[in-house]
Order: sequence, then C-alpha cells, then structure tokens
Amino acid sequence: MSILVDKNTRLVVLGMTGRQGSFHTRLMREEGTNIVAGVVPGKGGQQFEGIPIYDTILQAKLAQDANACVFFVPASAATQGILDAIDAGIEVVSAITDGIPMHDMLLIQEKLKGSRTRVIGPNTSGLITPRQAKLGIMPSMAYKPGPVGVMARSGSLSYEVCYELSKAGLGQSTVVGIGGDRIVGTTFAELVPLFEADAETRAIVMVGEIGGVDEERAALTIKEHCSKPVVAIIAGSSAPPGKAMGHAGAIITQGKGTFESKREALQAAGVKVVRYPREVVQALREAF
Repeated sequence: MSILVDKNTRLVVLGMTGRQGSFHTRLMREEGTNIVAGVVPGKGGQQFEGIPIYDTILQAKLAQDANACVFFVPASAATQGILDAIDAGIEVVSAITDGIPMHDMLLIQEKLKGSRTRVIGPNTSGLITPRQAKLGIMPSMAYKPGPVGVMARSGSLSYEVCYELSKAGLGQSTVVGIGGDRIVGTTFAELVPLFEADAETRAIVMVGEIGGVDEERAALTIKEHCSKPVVAIIAGSSAPPGKAMGHAGAIITQGKGTFESKREALQAAGVKVVRYPREVVQALREAF
C-alpha cells in the first residue's frame, strides 16, 4: 500500500512537449509511472513517444480515465490548469510550478472545498511511491520501497534524507513534497492521517523548515491522532528573523515560525527532532 499514488495511478502531464515536460516525462516512465496522456493546448491529436496529447485536461480524463496530473507549465498557466483539473474531477494534482500568486492559491483553496481533488504544491518536487509512480522531479536513485512515509517542505533536503534512509535499508512507502510556498494545497497536518491509515507505513519522517506554523499544526494532529513513531528534521536553525531563506514560506515574522517554536511543539507531541539527515536513520531504528 501507499498514499495518494501507486501502480494504479493514470497520469496526465501538462506541458509534456516542453523542455522540462518531455525530460521529466521520460524519467517518470522509467520509475514505472503509467502516463496515459499529455495536455498541450493546440497540439491535441498529436503524440509524444506514443503518448496521446489532448487540448484540455477534461478531454484527457474522459479519453484515458486519468486520475492524476502533474504540471510542467509556467505560473501564468498553472492557476487555470489547477482549476480545470478540479473541474474535471482529477484526484491528485502535483503542481511543480513556482511563482503562483498567493491570491490565486486562495482561489484554488476555495475551489477545492467539496471537491474530490487533492493538490500537492505548488513549488513542490512532487510525490513518489518508489517503483510504482512518480509525479515530480525528484531523483529516483534516492528512493526504494519500504515502510517509512516522508513528508517535506524542502525538496533537496528530502532527497538527502531519503538517500540516507535507502542507504540504510529503510525504504519509503510514499514521499510527498508539500511545497515551499506560504500557501499550499496540502499541509503536513492533512498528510498525517493518510500515513496513519496506511498499513504499509510503519513510521513517518517530517522534513520541515522555519517559517509559518505548518509544523506546529501538524504537531497537534500527531499528538491527537497518530500512533506511529514520527521523526522530524527542521531546517533553518540559524536563520535570522525577517529574512527569507530559499522558499517564500521560509521566513520568521513576529516571533512565529522559529526553529525553537517548531521543535518545542513537535517534542511536546512525542516527535523525535534531529538536526542532521544522518540522524534520522538512527532515530527510526530506535523507534522500530
């Protein structure tokens, strides 16, 4: 088992024929992803390496029974694409795109209410269930199947954590990059119950960072609703207040979102907080 994506995922790639879209389409297929269609307005009826291309997401869903999509389009096109995916009833949307305005994300959040769609991102590395489905840009060599669920704000740090896990023989059930922006479609707190309900997932790793209160909110969910061991690593312990560190969401303001506040909240929920990726392995071994 896994969460959100697996061997039954039928994926649509938006922007398939662009430089990034075509490059990552090939890599996602190599991971075992069942890519059933591409969407490129104006190129409907064409093919890319045997994959049919459609003008709209709805056309792709109806023709290929698609249930997921991944975006390789600029921010100017991403908002409407996400809204179209919600209207089409796509179940999982992986929004790799960076630079989607916060106001647009508020509109998307409102549109998501009552829908069957879950948006991952934006500004995300995507999500992967190793050897079954990859909806993103993460390096496949860092992952192997196993019992550890991983959720992360930082893509690059999650690669390092998962590489250390895999090297130590601790594979992953599913890895989800929630995205580095201030407003995202799916939060840590929303992923915790999914991992809790997944029989294959025996432990959870949270890769957080300074800024916002997502980790603090997740701590409440973990304390009340999670029986599985959780290990967390929080980036940005030495970051000065008021300065964005890489991600739009990684900024400490008015004393909120500090490393200390996140560590204290997580530890109060029974989470083991470590400082370095290599320490995640030892913490998990102790938890098992």
